[in-house]
Amino acid sequence: MTYTSMRIDRDGALARLTFIQPERGNPIDGTFCAEFCDVANELSGDASVRAVLITAEGKNFSFGGDVTMLAANLAKLPLMIKHWTADLHMGIARMQQMNAPIVAAVHGICAGGMSALVAGSDILVAEPGTRFLAAFAGIGFSNDTGSSIMYTRRMGIARARRFLLLNETLDAQAALAAGLADEISPAEELASRAEAIARQLAAGPTKAFGEMRRLFSTVEDQPLAAQLELEAQALSRISGTADAREGLTAFVEKRKPQFRGE
Repeated sequence: MTYTSMRIDRDGALARLTFIQPERGNPIDGTFCAEFCDVANELSGDASVRAVLITAEGKNFSFGGDVTMLAANLAKLPLMIKHWTADLHMGIARMQQMNAPIVAAVHGICAGGMSALVAGSDILVAEPGTRFLAAFAGIGFSNDTGSSIMYTRRMGIARARRFLLLNETLDAQAALAAGLADEISPAEELASRAEAIARQLAAGPTKAFGEMRRLFSTVEDQPLAAQLELEAQALSRISGTADAREGLTAFVEKRKPQFRGE
């Protein structure tokens, strides 16, 4: 499919998802929400995709929600928001459930809903000049884009709540300290570093990664006994895969495993 707010480039098992409206600040608007849902359906339904790398064109990653469009449609906002979030939130949910891990390479300003969206990545690499803006409270909005979950998973409830309520801005070092970012890379090396991580993941045991991703999505709302059973069931499923057999055989034969995502 062809999209107007983003682009998918496939390179073997790696899918690059790039936001391509830098002149507008890569905003989240109705088109973006609908296309993100379509992209999530496309990527999550393609077994050949074994890692996703999210990037953005332009000086800044994204200014978040399209405030100009929101301000121009004040009377329609409640219904408009329901339409937008129906698409965006479904896309986020499906990306979280797929096997392929997600890596985000973030630069410049990354605000509001887009900050929350990249917080949902498995590995987030930022360059030193990156600034993560909470943004919602600054326009009198509550938060969406899964931010209450994504920020909490990365920073903990108290820190995430403070970030949103005080409408904070975190620079790269503060984001790293809080857990919002996983790594800081020099600006000139950001793209190559993030791609190296994504390629490492793309060469890994994709189905096992998928089980790990889904297990971490339930870790905060399951009692110990239930989570242990989820782990047991997941491991039982994975133990029968071709990659598990390859991993065990390679270990015994003292060689590097060649995983195929099967």
